[in-house]
Amino acid sequence: MVENSGEEKKVEYLELIYDLIFVYLIGRNNGILHHIEGGFVTFEVFLAYIMCTLAVIQIWSFTTVYINLHGRNSVRDHIFLFINMYLLYHLGNGIGAAWRDDFYEFNIAWILILMNIAIQYFLEARNQKNMPWAISALKQQGLIIVAECVLIIVHIFIYYLTGVSIAYVPILFGIVISFFTGHIFSMFPVDFMHLTERIMLYVVFTFGEMIIAISSYFEGGFSADSMYFSITAFLIVVCLFLSYEIFYNMIVDREMISNGLVYMLVHVFLILSLNNISVALEFMQEEEVALLPKMLFISISILVYYICLFILGRFARKKCVLNAKFFVTMAVISACFIILMIVFRENMYVNIAVTTAYVLSVTIVLFRRGKYNIQEAKT
Repeated sequence: MVENSGEEKKVEYLELIYDLIFVYLIGRNNGILHHIEGGFVTFEVFLAYIMCTLAVIQIWSFTTVYINLHGRNSVRDHIFLFINMYLLYHLGNGIGAAWRDDFYEFNIAWILILMNIAIQYFLEARNQKNMPWAISALKQQGLIIVAECVLIIVHIFIYYLTGVSIAYVPILFGIVISFFTGHIFSMFPVDFMHLTERIMLYVVFTFGEMIIAISSYFEGGFSADSMYFSITAFLIVVCLFLSYEIFYNMIVDREMISNGLVYMLVHVFLILSLNNISVALEFMQEEEVALLPKMLFISISILVYYICLFILGRFARKKCVLNAKFFVTMAVISACFIILMIVFRENMYVNIAVTTAYVLSVTIVLFRRGKYNIQEAKT
C-alpha cells in the first residue's frame, strides 16, 4: 500500500470552483422533467432524466476519487480540471427533454471528459516507478474508464443506425465495475475525511438547487395560500438538510479507515433522490401535473433519500451505531406517512402538511439519537 503522509487532505479552492459547475448541470437535469404530457412525465423523458443525472454524478465521482487519491493541487491538476469544466458546459448544453437534438454534443463531451480522467490515471502510473503493483492498479482503473468510453461509442453507433439510445449500458457498467473492483482503491490510502467533505459539499450544492426550486412558493406575497405553502415547503427543505447535517456531524465517523466506495455509491442514489425531491416540490404547485404522479413522486423520493441516509449508519462511530429500536421507529413513522399520503392523495393541502410532519418527525428522532450518541461517546 502507498504510504499516507498522515496529514489531513484539505479541500482545495480549485475543487470548489470545479464543483460549482455541477450546480448548473443539476438545474439542467431537473429541467428535463418539466415537460408534461397529459398530466404525466413520459417514460422516455424520465429515462433521459435518470441517465443524464447518473452520468453527471458519475463524472463527479470519478474526478473526486482521483483527486482524493492522487491529487496534488499541481499545475497539471489545474489544467485537466479546467479542460473538464469547459467540456461540462457542452455536456450541459446537450441535456434537455429534446435530448435527441443535442445527442452527439452530449455524448462526445461525455467521452472526452472520461478520457481526460483516464489519461490522468495513466500519467500518474508513470510517477510510481518503484511500485509495480501501484502502476498496475492505476492502469487498471484507467482502462476501466476507457472501457466505459468504448461503450459510449458503441451506444452512439447503435443510435445512429437504429435511433435507439442504450445510454444505460455504459452508466450501469461504470457503477457495477466500480463496485466489483473496489479492491483497487484499498491499495491506496483514501483520505476518508476529505472524501466525506467533498461529498457533503456536493449535497449542499444539490440543496441549493432545491432552495431555488421552492422560490415559486413565495410568489403570492403574504396571501393565506402563499404563506401556507411557502412555510411548509421551506420546512421540508430545512428538515431534509438538517437530517443530513446530523448524520454528517453527529453520526458518521469521518476518521474511520475505509476505501470510501460504498459511501460514494450510496450518495449517488441519495443525490439522485434529492434532485427528484426538488422537482417534486415544483410539481406540487403545477396544475398541469396530475395528482397521482405528484403524490408518488414526492413520497418515493423522500423515502429513498432517508433509506440512503440510514444506510450511511454503517459508517457510524462505534458508540453511534443505529440500533433496532431506531429502525423500528423509522419504519412506523414512514408507514404512517405512506398511508396518509395515499388516503389524502387528492388533497395537496393535506399532502404537503403530511410531508412536512413526516420530515420534521424524522429530524427530531435523528437529532435526539445524534445528541445521545455524542453524550455516550464522551463517557
